[in-house]
Amino acid sequence: MLTIISKYLDHKLALLPDLPGCYLMKNEDNHIIYVGKAKNLKNRVRSYFKSQHEGKTARLVADIVDFETIVTSSDKEAFLLEVTLIQKHQPHYNIKLKQGTGYPYIQITNERDPIIRITSEIKDDHSFYFGPYPNVYAADETMHFIQKVYPLRRCQGNLKRPCLYYHMGQCLGACFKSVPKSVYREQIKKIKRFLNGDVADVKKELTQKMKEAAAELNFERASELRDQIQYIEATVEKQKIITTDKTTRDIINFYVDKGWVSVQIFFIRQSRLLKREKKLFTLTDDVSEEMTTFILQFYKQDNQLLPQEIVVPSELDIKFLSDLIGAKVVSPKRGTKKDLLDLAKKNSRLVLEEKFKLIEMDERKTIGAQREIFEVLKLPYGSIIESFDHSHIQGTDPVSAMVQYKDGKKNTHNYRKYKLSGRFEHQNGADEAANTREVIRRRYERLLKEKQSLPDLILMDGGDIEVNAAKDVLKNELGLTIPVAGMVKNDKHRTSDLIFGEPLQVVRLKRNSQGFYLLQRIQDEVHRFAINFHRQKRSKNSLSSQLETIPGIGPKTRQKLMRHFGSLAKIKQASISNLQEAGLNKKQAQTLSLSLSAQKT
Repeated sequence: MLTIISKYLDHKLALLPDLPGCYLMKNEDNHIIYVGKAKNLKNRVRSYFKSQHEGKTARLVADIVDFETIVTSSDKEAFLLEVTLIQKHQPHYNIKLKQGTGYPYIQITNERDPIIRITSEIKDDHSFYFGPYPNVYAADETMHFIQKVYPLRRCQGNLKRPCLYYHMGQCLGACFKSVPKSVYREQIKKIKRFLNGDVADVKKELTQKMKEAAAELNFERASELRDQIQYIEATVEKQKIITTDKTTRDIINFYVDKGWVSVQIFFIRQSRLLKREKKLFTLTDDVSEEMTTFILQFYKQDNQLLPQEIVVPSELDIKFLSDLIGAKVVSPKRGTKKDLLDLAKKNSRLVLEEKFKLIEMDERKTIGAQREIFEVLKLPYGSIIESFDHSHIQGTDPVSAMVQYKDGKKNTHNYRKYKLSGRFEHQNGADEAANTREVIRRRYERLLKEKQSLPDLILMDGGDIEVNAAKDVLKNELGLTIPVAGMVKNDKHRTSDLIFGEPLQVVRLKRNSQGFYLLQRIQDEVHRFAINFHRQKRSKNSLSSQLETIPGIGPKTRQKLMRHFGSLAKIKQASISNLQEAGLNKKQAQTLSLSLSAQKT
């Protein structure tokens, strides 16, 4: 789609500099809707308005009424500024990442008597951080294991006496003595080795201690050590070792199709795939530019710990990314890391294909289903269906309700309720024709007066009486030619068929078709909406009728009571002093209390 631009924008485009920098696109409300960066601002910004676009980019350009630019000294500086501006303004069309991952990490604090704990906040405090872990449970289990096998400090310290954890062998004794720094260093060294995947030594050590405890007939201690060995076997050793080194590594790859990008990030920790993250977003810029921005944003988050190595596909500029992030970035051609990179791409493709299938299934149930209804009625496809139903009890308290469906989905913002005047024939209960005439007249007279768009199809929950009444008002009173069909139910009061045409004829939908299922949903929804409205009205009228008979309780007083108590039941339970608190004088409160008591009996 080629966009026609204003003279104002055309003049601004002519003044753009041939320099690197960032550009900020704005809509008619002067809100920043997109932030981008460019090696050459003049060429990049002009390309939005001088080229053809599809999808998200076309929608973006259609919303732009102004822009501004910020010149930078280099392309690298432009990337860094872009991320800062995106985080600040959160533009609608940019990739959005939540600030902070919320992932759990294990932290060994940097203090005289260090402790080990779980945190989701990473600070530049010279502590040791390990993770991210897939969830808090996994991090918690690992931490508890370390506290038992390689204890540091568990208590607050300086208690002047041994704490419970010291007696349990889970504290080095900072509670009552000065623990040498060398002891802490040795423990931390062992913890780091374990968390980096080297579990052979600790397993060997625990097995030896278990045997010694059993030989000394200390079976309780031997059982505890056995459980710790089983923990290693169940949670660490059973995980497949996927690399031979101990490098903390993130694998990032992506797959592009139909204007969408699917990203997979594998977190390799302790020589194992510890966690995976996936992201989906639509393309607005060149894919390599978008991915560079995404990766930079990802590692600029507050609580994102940089790994020792980041593995990315060869399409991205490795050196440029490394300079931007401040970490080693590689793109392997073969070997285990290349296999992991390919696996990340395969997962990216599967996630995106799943999304497209879900969209397709959703469209079959919504747009496709609505199309079936229009086709069976031999009508051109229309986006809006409005459906009406009436509710009453033997003609009393008549109401009508309207629901609207847009492209097969409920559009609850445009639901409407109508209190009807209540014309009825004494022999047959409610006058359905009169009720239909009234609600159709009120609904579409208003739309005409307000010059609002009309529906493409009206569905009446009923038979020929309602359909003919609606058609008569539309054609002969309002001069409208909106198609009207009736939703007929079977003897079990379930959706059966449509009636439509001139004269009215039964139109059948296949019982297993998406169109029939949508018709059921519409009929059930409008019936539910009408019934609920009628119950509300009836409940209110019941309350009003009981209070209206009481001397001295007028409309304003009834409103006071309802606002204060909320229901008749609570009013009946209220004491005289409670009634006075609601704004009644003493005489009114006494009269109301006595009258309601008499009604109970």
